[in-house]
Amino acid sequence: MAASADKVVDTVIVGSYVEMETEGKPKSVKSKLSKFFWDGGSAYDAWFSCASNQVAQVLLTLPYSFSQLGMLSGILFQLFYGLLGSWTAYLISSLYVEYRTRKEREKVDFRNHVIQWFEVLDGLLGKHWRNVGLAFNCTFLLFGSVIQLIACASNIYYINDNLDKRTWTYIFGACCATTVFIPSFHNYRVWSFLGLVMTTYTAWYLTIASFLHGQVEGVKHSGPTKLVLYFTGATNILYTFGGHAVTVEIMHAMWKPQKFKAIYLYATLYVLTLTLPSASAVYWAFGDMLLNHSNAFSLLPKSPFRDMAVILMLIHQFITFGFACTPLYFVWEKAIGMHECKSLCKRAAARLPVVIPIWFLAIIFPFFGPINSTVGSLLVSFTVYIIPALAHIFTYKSAAARENAVERPPRFLGGWIGSYTINVFVVVWVFVVGFGFGGWASITNFVHQIDTFGLFTKCYQCPPPSPPMVFNTTSAPAPIHHPHPHRP
Repeated sequence: MAASADKVVDTVIVGSYVEMETEGKPKSVKSKLSKFFWDGGSAYDAWFSCASNQVAQVLLTLPYSFSQLGMLSGILFQLFYGLLGSWTAYLISSLYVEYRTRKEREKVDFRNHVIQWFEVLDGLLGKHWRNVGLAFNCTFLLFGSVIQLIACASNIYYINDNLDKRTWTYIFGACCATTVFIPSFHNYRVWSFLGLVMTTYTAWYLTIASFLHGQVEGVKHSGPTKLVLYFTGATNILYTFGGHAVTVEIMHAMWKPQKFKAIYLYATLYVLTLTLPSASAVYWAFGDMLLNHSNAFSLLPKSPFRDMAVILMLIHQFITFGFACTPLYFVWEKAIGMHECKSLCKRAAARLPVVIPIWFLAIIFPFFGPINSTVGSLLVSFTVYIIPALAHIFTYKSAAARENAVERPPRFLGGWIGSYTINVFVVVWVFVVGFGFGGWASITNFVHQIDTFGLFTKCYQCPPPSPPMVFNTTSAPAPIHHPHPHRP
């Protein structure tokens, strides 16, 4: 009993990331309002962050995936990868709590330091795991930010096509660079809430607008027709529910991180209420037309409701860019020794070089839709599925580690044996289906996009310009004179 009591006492006590806090000072009305909108660390804040971050621009590409998979497979893969993603998010959260508890027993202070996934791997399993985790995580978040930037340009084009998508990418790259001024995930409270409101509106707009539009004449639902398209669609859904690469940073922003356990599952359940109806409705209405229209907005008629959805998604993609980029900012700050700097302006200036390669890659590969599947198969598969499952297996491989574990697997899933079995299944399934077949299919499709449109394409999947009207200014031909018949 004494050992059990000690374990309870030693369980994670939250350490604040206090760069924006003013401790020991009287709270004015202004500071209270600022704290209400700016400083979030509750379980509700974490839920909003997870749900808002999980479904962003991918909401617009899921109908495209349904056209590749077919209706039944599309629904089943969403349910399956939603559960799989929730499980590996739970593994990441339990490993974070294990790492943090061990460090706080050693009197390590995290008040001005944000714990990240590669540091968890380093503390629990050593530098080789750290290096692999750091490489995959940073590359995934880099391309995750690229995808948000591509999506901004793709969406705004449907409101204003006076500029091509590449030019819009330049503009939104500059706008998204302002995220360097957001210190940490503590400060996304109001943004996370608004982001979820925006995606909720967009999802139900897609659903209702599709049903009101009705099925196009001669609509066909022939998917799946090719293995390449089938596994491309599947890996886009793998990517959809792989948004927990920032789980550790979101947990660290919580006042009580141990409450995170089931938050990602609850967030996923809500996200499914958005993705399933919207993707199904758009695919029902437009069928195989979606194979050549990776952005669902491109098929719906222009209206004030569609314009509102586009604007809201643009704002949300700015928020999601910040979610994906903030961990990269932290890594860069730590690399150059600026992470514990108190000056927000100095840290913002130090972060700017991170945005430049993101901007550049978005201009090289503007393939909205296909790039999601490629990132899903090659990066998401390892970053948030395979590595967390293997890390959990190796962290608790010894009897002593399992006996002293801060977080034990749920009994209803079979305890340690059950978690080991699920982890092995996750590793094998994602490696074979996600990385293997999915990698082959998504790379094949990606190369096809490069062959069709080329790198640095100016306006990906834009409709061809209307031919100019030609006015005939030539004079009318002279009338034909028929000779009179010969008279004798």
